[in-house]
Amino acid sequence: MTDLRIWQQASVAAALERYRFSPHFFCQATPGAGKSRMAAEVAKRLLQADLIDLIICFAPSCQVVGGLEETFTKVLGRPFDGRLGSVGVASTYQAMDHRSPSFWQLVEDYRVLAVFDEIHHCAGHDPLLSNAWGQVILQRLQDQATFTLALSGTPWRSDERAIALARYSDPEGRLVCDFRYGLKEAVADEVCRAPRIVVIDNSAVKLTELVDDAPIVTVYPSIAQLLNESPVTFEDLLTHHDMIEKIIDLGRGRLDEVRQTIPGAGGLAVATNIRHANQIAAVLRSRGEDCLVVTTRTPGAQQIINDFRNGMGKWIVAVGMISEGTDIPRLQVCCYLSRIRTELHYRQVLGRILRRTGENDHQAWLYVLAEPSLLQFSQRVAEDLPDDLAVLDYIQLLRAADGSSLPQEQKDIQASIGSLDFQVGRASALADDIFEGELEEEVVFRLDVSSGFRTEILSVF
Repeated sequence: MTDLRIWQQASVAAALERYRFSPHFFCQATPGAGKSRMAAEVAKRLLQADLIDLIICFAPSCQVVGGLEETFTKVLGRPFDGRLGSVGVASTYQAMDHRSPSFWQLVEDYRVLAVFDEIHHCAGHDPLLSNAWGQVILQRLQDQATFTLALSGTPWRSDERAIALARYSDPEGRLVCDFRYGLKEAVADEVCRAPRIVVIDNSAVKLTELVDDAPIVTVYPSIAQLLNESPVTFEDLLTHHDMIEKIIDLGRGRLDEVRQTIPGAGGLAVATNIRHANQIAAVLRSRGEDCLVVTTRTPGAQQIINDFRNGMGKWIVAVGMISEGTDIPRLQVCCYLSRIRTELHYRQVLGRILRRTGENDHQAWLYVLAEPSLLQFSQRVAEDLPDDLAVLDYIQLLRAADGSSLPQEQKDIQASIGSLDFQVGRASALADDIFEGELEEEVVFRLDVSSGFRTEILSVF
């Protein structure tokens, strides 16, 4: 195994020091920094010191579990598959409910290190305010495990509930991390790529609505105002063919440029549902691009992801499969076409393109529509996880944009295109959609984007 990074060495030392007087350690490190490698090293040191007998790891997805198994096996030099002779096992949080009594008895009979990857999925300080996974941790592991190691790249919850095994200051309610390694530090240390976030907008969107067969035309100066003051929804924009073409073409152009110096660089398009993913894939293929599509219902999805990870293909389109914890370091460009607008999801997706490969890959590119909340998240990336995001009873997620918080380097690029005149209707629910919408009658209106798209590059760090 490669040598530990400086932050990993510091975190391991901090964990071992804290374990002298407390069984719990909480580490927040930006996505892509190498939390699994650090956790495996902590386990190795505890085994060498004869302080533990076994290790059990939990993670939110099978993809992350596979990565943990591989990392712990390499670092420990011993099997890590839960079979006879193994030093430990990794499984999903979902699997906790299906573990036999004999499994939980191991925690009682042996000295166990319990590792929780992306612990923010597990809520609760008490059973009444816990989710199902948090309840298992409280009842089965919090007081029974010899040591716990909680990891998170984005340590807060959208529902504002407390994270299991986390401590909060009183009375402020701020999350207390035993070790924190932010994106700014990771970029400075050349552990992560510097994000370049391309926000796509339009300064003259013409909306034509038919009212009693009479056209009424309104011009909006931005996508934000269009979404706020018209019947056009964010899903309408994301699923419209011409909008997809624009975002994908911007991403394609950037990836082609990157691959001139890094031939193995890859691109990720994050879709809203299965139908949308296939729509995006059709646009890519119409441009002569080979691409793969993976969703939770794709047969052999994990093998497809593994093949893409180890291959040289350019594009992969995903729904709910490549967001949190999935490690494909060669991904360097992402088109964010998901309708999920939470900062938690946004940062997790951004983290998929930040992990460096050791080559001259110091930048990562994210393309996103200028929807208000996504624009706010983009600007907040430069602030590198403000403390107020980790406050319990957090009331208002969005704040008005402050001019002083804008990145120093801003650049406007006018990408001229012809007049667009297209029909937009409500997305209907399909049986194979991951996110189901409501069946509605088609809304009759037309959008005309004649002034061309405007893109703003938020260059941070």
